[in-house]
Amino acid sequence: MTRRQPNRRDVPHMRVIRPVAWAALLTATAAAAAGFGSPASATPRAADPPYPNNVPDAGSRPQPLGTIQLPGQPPATTVPQLPSLVASGPLAARINASATEVAMLGERVLELQQQRDQAATDLALADTNLRQKRDQLAAAQRNADSAASDALKAAAALPLGTYDRDMQDLDTLRRMLTGQSTGTHPEVAGDEVERARLAEQNATAYYAAMQAKHQKLVTDAGALEKSRKTKENALRALRADNIEAVEAYEREQERAEQRLGAQYVSGESVAGMKANDKAMVAVRYALAQLGDPYVWAAEGPDSFDCSGLMWASYRAAGFRDLPRVARDQYYYSRDRSVSRSALLPGDLIFFASGSSWQTVHHVGMYIGGGKMVHAPTTGDVVKVSTVWWSRFYGATRIFPAQQATPPPTTPPATTPPPTTTPPTTKPPVVTKPPETTRPPVVEPTKPVDPPPSTDPTDDPTETPETPVTDETTNPPVDDDTEETAPPVTQEDPPATDSAATPTGTSGS
Repeated sequence: MTRRQPNRRDVPHMRVIRPVAWAALLTATAAAAAGFGSPASATPRAADPPYPNNVPDAGSRPQPLGTIQLPGQPPATTVPQLPSLVASGPLAARINASATEVAMLGERVLELQQQRDQAATDLALADTNLRQKRDQLAAAQRNADSAASDALKAAAALPLGTYDRDMQDLDTLRRMLTGQSTGTHPEVAGDEVERARLAEQNATAYYAAMQAKHQKLVTDAGALEKSRKTKENALRALRADNIEAVEAYEREQERAEQRLGAQYVSGESVAGMKANDKAMVAVRYALAQLGDPYVWAAEGPDSFDCSGLMWASYRAAGFRDLPRVARDQYYYSRDRSVSRSALLPGDLIFFASGSSWQTVHHVGMYIGGGKMVHAPTTGDVVKVSTVWWSRFYGATRIFPAQQATPPPTTPPATTPPPTTTPPTTKPPVVTKPPETTRPPVVEPTKPVDPPPSTDPTDDPTETPETPVTDETTNPPVDDDTEETAPPVTQEDPPATDSAATPTGTSGS
């Protein structure tokens, strides 16, 4: 027996109960809200404490000492400011701004000129390629004409029964002559003509693009160079009109830079490392150019600009991969950067007007002692100056440093030879002559024979005791007979001799 499902008409009260329950719920919620708002219950016991309006610690906040350098970013360029006497002054500020602008314009013009020269090379290559493609198209066209002529001659010699097939061949010839694809025979001359024509069209378009690019670079470089010359002439006139003030300013700036760089100056070696020998070749070349005039875009041998001097110096050391422009020189060697306190002779020092490497406008070569050799600016010469620490952007090293020679430890090294001399056993060998001392001991025995007198008996008895102690003890015991005692005290073989000598003397 199946159970009957209830019908919606059996429960009509559901539609009435739901609105009533909802109204009751709203009423209860409103009452609860009214109760919470009463003064009696201001804050629940478990409520979170309010947020303070001030910092609990009344101490001073830490101040950052510099910029944070993240991985992959260029080195920070914020350095302590120069003293007010150097950093201030309308004339000094004007000269610095003008020199920086001229230097940056010069770097930009050099880049445009390099791009212009590269575009000229690309244009020449595009022209050569276009000529080749045109020659290839002409050759393909000649091959197609020859193939069409051969096909017409072959078709004229065929019998009438092959007329239909000849019509198909004529259609193929038409496609070949017009440069269209022959469909079923892609290897025929018509396809070669089509490919050659497409290549010629691409070469023509590329040549036109290279020609337009080259022309634009020529125009841009010329306009920018004109502006650079105008500003350079203005800077030269400004310096000439205020030569005394400029010289005083430069002297003061030199002293300020020396004070600022005292903390960065190190010795000839850093952490046991010294400048590479090849880097020293570049240093010597740069120092040999002292006094040569600064000329923009000059690379030597008698005039240089800042980056041209670095470029020529390292080429003299055998390194030919260094770019020509200062900012490109930094970007090229940026993965070999060096800190201020670890500079070695030959390191390249870059100066910028901003925090980006693209604002690099000057470069010099560190020579040690906080000094650098560089070609400063228009109207100046190649000279040695204190590093511009106030405008320092970064430094890089072209050749890796090499191990410095240890301090003179050669004196300890020379001590081993003295230690080797003692082992010589020659002094002990010299002890053999002491063996020859026995003859002198025998010699005193001769004078012992002449003194037969009884007076010196005490002395001879004492003297023979010392040498005779090694031989025999019996002779000293006989003290009564002095004449027999001396011969007996001598060695046994001499004793026989002593007995013979008196007989001989008596016989004589």
